[in-house]
Amino acid sequence: MAGQANPLERPSAGPITSQLNRQQAPDYLAGLNPEQREAVLQTEGPLLVLAGAGTGKTRVLTTRIAHMLSQRMAWGSQILAVTFTNKAASEMKKRIHALVPSLDGLPWMGTFHSISARILRQHAELVDLKPAFTILDTDDQIRLIKQLLAAENIDEKRWPARQFAGMLDAWKNRGWLPKDVPVAESSYFASGKGHRLYADYQARLKTLNAADFGDLLLECIRLFRENPEVLAEYHRKFKYMLVDEYQDSNTAQYLWLRLLAQGKPASEANICVVGDDDQSIYGWRGAEVDNILRFEKDFPGAKVIKLERNYRSTANILKAASTLIAFNEGRLGKTLHTDIAEAGELVSFTQVYDSEEEARTVGEEIEQFQRQGEPLNSMAILVRASFQMREFEERFITLGLNYRVVGGPRFYERKEIRDALAYLRLVAQPADDLAFERIINVPKRGLGDTTVNMLTATARHQHVPLLQAVRMMAETEDLKPKQRTTLRALVAQFDDWSYRAETLPPYQLVELILEESGYMDMLTADKSAESEGRKENLKELSRSMEEFETLGGFLEHISLVMDRDSADASDAVTIMTLHSAKGLEFDTVFLPGWEDGTFPSQRSMDESGRAGLEEERRLGYVGITRGRKRVRISAAQNRRIHGLWQSAIPSRFIDELPPDAVEVTDRGSAYGGYGYGGGATSRFNKADPFESVYETPGWQRARAQQASRKGAGPMTIEGELVARSVDLGGDHSAFALGERVFHLKFGYGEISAIEGNKLTIDFEKAGRKKVLESFIKKG
Repeated sequence: MAGQANPLERPSAGPITSQLNRQQAPDYLAGLNPEQREAVLQTEGPLLVLAGAGTGKTRVLTTRIAHMLSQRMAWGSQILAVTFTNKAASEMKKRIHALVPSLDGLPWMGTFHSISARILRQHAELVDLKPAFTILDTDDQIRLIKQLLAAENIDEKRWPARQFAGMLDAWKNRGWLPKDVPVAESSYFASGKGHRLYADYQARLKTLNAADFGDLLLECIRLFRENPEVLAEYHRKFKYMLVDEYQDSNTAQYLWLRLLAQGKPASEANICVVGDDDQSIYGWRGAEVDNILRFEKDFPGAKVIKLERNYRSTANILKAASTLIAFNEGRLGKTLHTDIAEAGELVSFTQVYDSEEEARTVGEEIEQFQRQGEPLNSMAILVRASFQMREFEERFITLGLNYRVVGGPRFYERKEIRDALAYLRLVAQPADDLAFERIINVPKRGLGDTTVNMLTATARHQHVPLLQAVRMMAETEDLKPKQRTTLRALVAQFDDWSYRAETLPPYQLVELILEESGYMDMLTADKSAESEGRKENLKELSRSMEEFETLGGFLEHISLVMDRDSADASDAVTIMTLHSAKGLEFDTVFLPGWEDGTFPSQRSMDESGRAGLEEERRLGYVGITRGRKRVRISAAQNRRIHGLWQSAIPSRFIDELPPDAVEVTDRGSAYGGYGYGGGATSRFNKADPFESVYETPGWQRARAQQASRKGAGPMTIEGELVARSVDLGGDHSAFALGERVFHLKFGYGEISAIEGNKLTIDFEKAGRKKVLESFIKKG
């Protein structure tokens, strides 16, 4: 690193900061609020900037770097700035150039992985690589693992390469070399061969002069640990370090950063991390919220500056988000506020009858906003899981509303959906060669390109469809016995499915095909993060077929849906998952599917317990804080699953919202006969009415804790969020106080209050609810 300036030759920050206090502040400090300004000028020592949603953290980061450069605290090359995406790094560079046009060198700026790759190429020999090493993509990584499995005589169908690739990624995210992996972790794969496979995999990478994505950090950590002189070189090089989105860092990134920050005593390290513990939502891919929670322990004496002034949302939206997130125990604590005088619209929660009505309700509201002159670009629907998108997409197509799906293709354009449709098209029309070509080897059937080319040539020569050519060639000696057996079985399957299609409802037929073809087994064996979502999408496809009596009717419907111009419209409603929405903002945000099991996700809670529930709550916080003017939350009381209507309980997060910031509406059409705004009795008239949502003891505790953190006195909370029961007359109840009763949805509980025919019941599992006694049985 010859030629680099000695950071000791630079003036210290102390005199500069004091000079700024006496002189006119630079232009780039204009417009910063006091907390932002303090975060920019606090250049020396460890600093944690706890930046809430919409509080201007990017401006703080870029202005801080501009301040260091303009005040000659360091050369650009002496500043290390780490972002989580290359796009964020590029945006920061542009902003810094705008603030300091005459730069004498940009900072080292990029993602953890890009900066690590840059360091590794300068010291490649010390980690058994050459400077021009290759970085493998996922396909190359899978191919290499398959070679290792074959060499060990491991059945790849039982122990998929993709599953082992996921395990490798998890181990490397934790900073584990082969010697560090616990026996319990490595013994899970291939009957105890996981540890040796990892070691063989790393050795093979060295032979190929290659590294995978996880190695970029892992090998950099090893470089620093095994070569103190190299680490000391970077200690001297980087005078200031800044990290964005620190709450999303994983263990390996944490270790990498700690090593680089050890050039000074912890209390003097010039490291600034910016993040929001309330927006840590990527635990499923290795992010550790504990990294930001323990920053003050890692760097004793660290300064903590909270950015709580929100420049995005109205007061009611911020109150709803802050009250919800206060239920989390694993957080440092902050409360968003705004200078906007008007509180804005109340956050709305709407209970609808089913998911179809949910889509209709959202569509109607969007059309109403559009008539009022609001652009579609200013509205977004944020779902917990991608399978929820289908009904909104179909509803918008019916209404002629433009929409775009962010973070993935439209529902019927997803690979797994197209594969399933190809099977169905071939059952309905055996001459559909395009469908056959798509699924002949999906899932893998051991049919190589040579076999497929022979089938294609035969079909062309004989002027017959491909499926007919398969029938013909399966009875000849032109193919090897294994291929003939495979093709005969495939033909037999399609014959059986075509016969079943005459009697089975379409939704049952697609489930049968996906199981018997091995497609669902293929997804189960795929341990990637996307596989579960693909399975959910296929379940949603089955649900979407329940209203169709014939396969032909469904396929015609799909043809009309997919014929729609797929080009992104200039003005369109955005549909995306909550995970994809982080960092974005919209005037109007719709948050559908707030039902227990859907959101919070039952899978997350089952797999991660309280930590999973807290991450789900952080997702809710992220969703609410995406809204600038209005937030619309909804839940469906019933969802149709495999042809059966099942009741759904509103999300527990609804109970945690502040009553004075939320407006509750019940549009459940089943209540027409009970005075809920309708007249006719619905076919769902046996469903339970929407119960009252009360302020729970937990809600009161959260508010009290929040008040104590602000230094306020004890709080008295009165009132309930909404009461939706209707007095049908009668002064006497058949039930008594303290009596044990049973409710079909909420289970067992004890009556705590009686008001006419309305009972207040403390349920053992569902908490306190107010219900009509007609839905209660004596327990």
